[in-house]
Order: sequence, then structure tokens, then C-alpha cells
Amino acid sequence: MKIKVLGPGCFFCKKLHEMTINALAELDLAAEVEHVHDWKEIMRYVPATPGLVIDGKVKHYGKPLPSLERVKQLIREEAEKGAS
Repeated sequence: MKIKVLGPGCFFCKKLHEMTINALAELDLAAEVEHVHDWKEIMRYVPATPGLVIDGKVKHYGKPLPSLERVKQLIREEAEKGAS
């Protein structure tokens, strides 16, 4: 699984990145997590930051931030799709 957190490095972007790492740890799942700061790449995916992209699919963007439970749910759903 490949996860991208999209954002320039603001508080909300850092928080979403942190939640993503914590969600993976709580789910005991491995994934490649990349924090994308490049605006050209960010705009290829979302019109507003922060953004969460899992395996090439936009799962969340903008504010308010999703809860940790929601991030876990999004990751779990993609992990289950990849396992089937």
C-alpha cells in the first residue's frame, strides 16, 4: 500500500501525516507513507490541502481533518481491497 499525505507542511498537514502513521501502527499494517510538499503534484490530486491519497485514490482533502478512527477506516478499506 502506498499512502501520500499532501500539503505544504502546515499544522493540519503535519497532523494528518501523524494520524496516518498512528493509524497504520494501530492497525498493524505496513505502508509506504510519503508527505508530498510539491504544489504541482498536490494540485494533480486535490484542490485544497491537506489531502490523503491511498493507492492513487483521493480519500480526503481539505478541512476539517478526519478523525483518527476515520483515517483507520479509510486505510482498512483499501487494505481489504488489496487483499482480495
